Amino acid sequence: MGVSGSGKSTFGPLLAQRLGCRFLEGDAFHDPAAIAKMRAGRPLTDDDRWPWLDRLGAAVGEAVRSGGTAVAACSALKRRYRERLVAAIDAPTRFILLETEPEELIRRLTQRAGHYMPSSLLGSQLATLERPGADEPVLCVDTTVSPERLCERVEAWLTREAADVRPRPSLGHQPLSPAG
Repeated sequence: MGVSGSGKSTFGPLLAQRLGCRFLEGDAFHDPAAIAKMRAGRPLTDDDRWPWLDRLGAAVGEAVRSGGTAVAACSALKRRYRERLVAAIDAPTRFILLETEPEELIRRLTQRAGHYMPSSLLGSQLATLERPGADEPVLCVDTTVSPERLCERVEAWLTREAADVRPRPSLGHQPLSPAG
């Protein structure tokens, strides 16, 4: 997750390859009207985003059910967007926030060719971004390191996260003792 130019489309496929799973590019799930709106330099509204998040979440959920794991690139800028994705995925979900300095984002966006997202929308995305809460399953990473190093860090975090969600041992059925 992250704003445009943060490296989602570079990092995501690399992480998916290392994890041996499917990669889903969130941009591919936008409808033509949303793409036209962004291409025209107009930011999307929440109403524009809900169907997109539902489509992407459903596709990620299907990929997880068929393959066990999936990686998707999605801005997921607001907590409620992340919650909507988690509900649509309906499987354990983790987010990686790719953080990059605004100057670097602008450099990347101006060098990127053939993408409908103009650099003029970066300011609205940065203003929309809600930092993840401590209660959210999110790892924040600085993208000034190589994508390979990012993958190593994320893999280590995912391994720790998986260990933290082990089922607790059953205590068995304990009848309630009568009050008395």
